[in-house]
Parts: sequence; structure tokens; C-alpha cells
Amino acid sequence: MPIQLHQNLNLLFLLIVGSFMAQIHLSWVDIVYILAFTLFIEHLFLYFNSQRTFYFSYSAISTAVGVIVLMYSTELWIYFVVIALALFQKHFLTINGKHLFNPSNFALMMALLFFYYDAHVVLGQLGEELWLSIVVFVVALVMLIRVNRWIIPVAFIPFYLLLQYLFIVSYDPVMIFENIYLRFYSVTFMLFIYFMLTDPPVTPSKWHFQILFAFFVALVSTGLDRFYGFRVQHLFISVFFLSMFVPLLREKMELKNWIKAGVIFILVITVIISIEIKAPYYFEMQG
Repeated sequence: MPIQLHQNLNLLFLLIVGSFMAQIHLSWVDIVYILAFTLFIEHLFLYFNSQRTFYFSYSAISTAVGVIVLMYSTELWIYFVVIALALFQKHFLTINGKHLFNPSNFALMMALLFFYYDAHVVLGQLGEELWLSIVVFVVALVMLIRVNRWIIPVAFIPFYLLLQYLFIVSYDPVMIFENIYLRFYSVTFMLFIYFMLTDPPVTPSKWHFQILFAFFVALVSTGLDRFYGFRVQHLFISVFFLSMFVPLLREKMELKNWIKAGVIFILVITVIISIEIKAPYYFEMQG
């Protein structure tokens, strides 16, 4: 089975389970609309992308499911816009034909940039049931072993807990360590660690670089928590910032590509600053 198809079946299975057993807020009619739109726009871009041959793209489904479970908005059109932007960058914001950002993560960043008060990053849609966390772990483990990315979550979790304790809990008298590790009860948070944090195109392939990548994701997100307050968006911003460097390190870079990468880097910093200067919101999901 192709890896992308395997990933899609995993995520669709978890989405189906979550829609019946947890708190997926979208109806199945809306979900079908989003999936259909995603497939249409992906293949439209693929048709006009001269750097790739036309084929049926399974990966677009993964992008849509990632946005569905990690974002909350009452406006369906916002899902269409951010997914379209994510797929556009995948095809056309590239270096030597390689995209720089995880599409689902890019979609969330665009939602925070353009629709900050109408689209929220949430970690509660799949609930906190232990049995579902175990299912996610088993499903993810098979995939992580297959793509050789299992080291990243193994390294990230202790790095994140340690850095959060040293630089957040130790400095903030009202923050308790329970607030940190309670995130790991969220099935969606674990889904982020297992799937988005380990996306093969934007993560290192060598084990020692995977450990470094996991450390810097934890470090950057903790640094943002330290200086801007404890916000769930910082994990996604950290991945957004760091993932662009991985494809750059893999490619042989000509001068024009270095210039292009420099412009993209400036745009990334601008996006992050634009998001961070906005007042924090506190979004609570109650099932």
C-alpha cells in the first residue's frame, strides 16, 4: 500500500471514530464538502503544476482531515480558503520542486493570520478518552516505523516537558506542571505529535537530526510560551518556522534559490509576528 494512502486511511479512520465518539463539531455533510473541495483544488493545482506529472493525490485528504480536527470555525468557507492556500504553497511555493511546509500546519497558520477571531486552533475535538489515545498510538506507531520517524515523538515528549518545567513552570508562580502534562491527555494533541510533527517531506531522515529537530520544536514553542504567554498556537508556529529549513538543507542551492528562501524566511517571520501581536483568546470546548 502506498504510504500516502496508508496515512489517509489512518486519518479517515480516526476522523470517523472521533465524529461518533468525541466532539468533532462539523457535520458529515460539511466534512464531505471539505473533502470534495480539497480533492478538486488539489488536482486543479496539480494540473497546472508543470513540475509534477498528473496523478491522483492521496495526500490532499490528509491535509483536509488535519485541518478538520485541529481547527474550529463556524464558517465553512474559511476551511475552503485556508486549505486552498495550503495546497497552493505545496505546489508553487517550492525550492527545486520541494514544498517547505506541512500543508495542514500551513493552513492553520493562514487561519490565524487572516481569520484570527473566526478560526481557532483547538486540541479538544477528539476528546481525552484513554482507549482512543491507545488506538491513535497503535495506528501511528505502524506508520512511524514504516516512514522511519518514530524517534521524533520519542525525543519531543521529554524535551517538551523538561523545557516547559525549566522555563515556564519555574518562572511563573501561577503555572503548575499539571497544566503542561494535561495536554498529553488530549487525543488531538497526540495526533499532532504523531502525524504533523513527523511529516516526512519536512522532517530530517537521519536519526540524530530528528532528535535535534524535536529539541528545537520544543525549544522554540517553549520560548514563545515564556515571552508571549502559554498558548496552544506556539507549537504550530514552531513547526511552521522550523520545517522550512529541512528541505533547504537537503537541496543543492543555487543563488536564485537562496534569494527565494530568504524572501520566504522574511515572510514567515512576518506571519509569526502578525499572529503574536494579536491579543490571546481563550477557547473552551464543552461536550
